[in-house]
Amino acid sequence: MPSIEYQGMKFTGGKFIIILSLIGTIVGGGWTGYKFYDDYLDMKQQVQDFVAPDLSGFDKKIELAEAEMDKRLQLIEQELDMIKGEMSMILEEVQLVAGVSTELKNDLKQDLRSMNSDIRHITEIVNDVEDRQKEDNRELLDELKLLEENIELKINKALNNPLSDMSAKVK
Repeated sequence: MPSIEYQGMKFTGGKFIIILSLIGTIVGGGWTGYKFYDDYLDMKQQVQDFVAPDLSGFDKKIELAEAEMDKRLQLIEQELDMIKGEMSMILEEVQLVAGVSTELKNDLKQDLRSMNSDIRHITEIVNDVEDRQKEDNRELLDELKLLEENIELKINKALNNPLSDMSAKVK
């Protein structure tokens, strides 16, 4: 096996590969560190050179939008107040109409009760008049029968009177 000798140290193949790997790792780590440091310096320069963008245009737009929103909110609040006023007026009118209709209903009920009472009273009067008329008719018929019998009796007497020369058939 080949071996390498350096300052009195002898390196054989396995050790040589390990040393080469170790040297490669150290060189790679150094290179990585250098690149990292270089990126850090570039980033540091960019941070130092950074100029904040001018956002005043956005601020003005935001202020205008806020002012416009405030105006719209005020208009909406005014419209809502108007609507609330109109709704309260409508509600009052509905309550008024409901009250009037309730009064009308109660008045109609009272009038119907009164009319029913009047109808009953009139019916009683009519029935009483009918009863009296029927009774009067019976009395008149009875009196007519009596009159008829009296007249017939008088006619029979007159006809049966020996002085009158007439004779009647007696029933």
